Amino acid sequence: MSDQPELLFIDGEWREANDGRRFEVEDPADGSVLARVADAGEVDAADALDAAVAAQAAWAATAPRERGEVLRAAYELIIERTDDFARTISLEMGKPLAEAAGEVAYGAEFFRWFAEEAVRIHGRFMSAPDGKSRLLTLKRPVGPCLFVTPWNFPLAMGSRKIGPALAAGCTVVVKPAEQTPLTMLKLADLLREVGVPAGVVNVVPTSDAATVVSALMGDDRLRKVSFTGSTEVGKILVRQSADHLQRVSMELGGNAPFVVFEDADVDAAVAGAMIAKMRNMGEACTAANRFLVHADVADAFATALAEKMGAMTVGRGQDDGTQVGPLIDSDAVESVSQLVTDAVHDGATVVTGGTAPGGPGHFYPPTVLTDVPAEAQINSVEVFGPVAPITTFTSEEDAVAAANATPYGLVAYAWTKDLARVMRLQESLQSGMIGINTGLVSNPAAPFGGVKESGFGREGGFEGIEEYLDTAYVALPAG
Repeated sequence: MSDQPELLFIDGEWREANDGRRFEVEDPADGSVLARVADAGEVDAADALDAAVAAQAAWAATAPRERGEVLRAAYELIIERTDDFARTISLEMGKPLAEAAGEVAYGAEFFRWFAEEAVRIHGRFMSAPDGKSRLLTLKRPVGPCLFVTPWNFPLAMGSRKIGPALAAGCTVVVKPAEQTPLTMLKLADLLREVGVPAGVVNVVPTSDAATVVSALMGDDRLRKVSFTGSTEVGKILVRQSADHLQRVSMELGGNAPFVVFEDADVDAAVAGAMIAKMRNMGEACTAANRFLVHADVADAFATALAEKMGAMTVGRGQDDGTQVGPLIDSDAVESVSQLVTDAVHDGATVVTGGTAPGGPGHFYPPTVLTDVPAEAQINSVEVFGPVAPITTFTSEEDAVAAANATPYGLVAYAWTKDLARVMRLQESLQSGMIGINTGLVSNPAAPFGGVKESGFGREGGFEGIEEYLDTAYVALPAG
């Protein structure tokens, strides 16, 4: 990876960390070192924010069409370099190349979508109800932003924050995940290439996220924080944001129910389950986490799902034919293994998979469990691995109650042919997103986000750019 940027990107330049430190980025398939990346500290974070603050006024004053054209150029160049981005994603994160290419297409689309939204920022003008004055509202960029992105979608989780921020006229500092900084550094280089001005986008990889993020949030010039990651860390950041009342967007953990009713097309439900469960090896906040299946179709569903999951090829992401890559690290394998072990102890049956293969790399086989007790721990936490635990139900009321019996509310999936039931479910399921007879809800044109402890704020859709805009009101005399 000789052409891969490995330095900090601050004020349009590549530079070493202030203290010269670097940290290693490993290939999760074998533990080999892919790169040694500059390791940002507090001084570097301050420099990055200085650059973002200095560039803010000029970028906000840049014509919306010009901002949009830069984003459109970024979209086109990312698509042109799909293979290069996909290989980097696959190497540092583990997912198969074909799936990595899918992430590139998805991630790039946020730049195209928000390139079009940049010119549609508007306010309103109206007469006051008493007719004595006029009301004018306008939208203004919130100002310098901090983005803390996760390792599981190293391109898309960055682009769906950077896209709307740049469209709105905000400058940004990005702190990518320690496990997967290479993709974001490559993206920073591409944004520089298409004409994003110095200081508008800054990237500070670090092995000490808590220190760097705290230092940035402790500066009152930072006006917005967007975080994708665990609920536990999200709560810490929300508390920290209170000191300077920074605006925050939180895309946090999930515990998605996948509900299959007795009238569902079982074959279609299984096909949807493969998408909802196995995207990214199950390492996705939108991954189906709990399979709630009506007792009348549970056996047929479990048999068909186990057949498909058991037939998947596990291997290195860059190898031909690989369908399931490694998990991100050894802790992930240990966590998934323990959840499966505990579920079996509680009475669950392993239909396929269920045992880590050992050897080099952080692999875990696609696994289907049946007869999982509702109270099993695997039903109450985010699995983040290729495991499908199946629990049965007998009534719609019980299914909805079980689906909602979680502090999380990011996404829910439901399979049924009953239109009246669909109308009931869209009102009763406590989730920010609901997939009806589909295993894929993510779409740049749709507002992505959750309720309850899955966070707040929306990314994508018409709503996404609003996260980066303040509303100003001007009172005018009538005459």
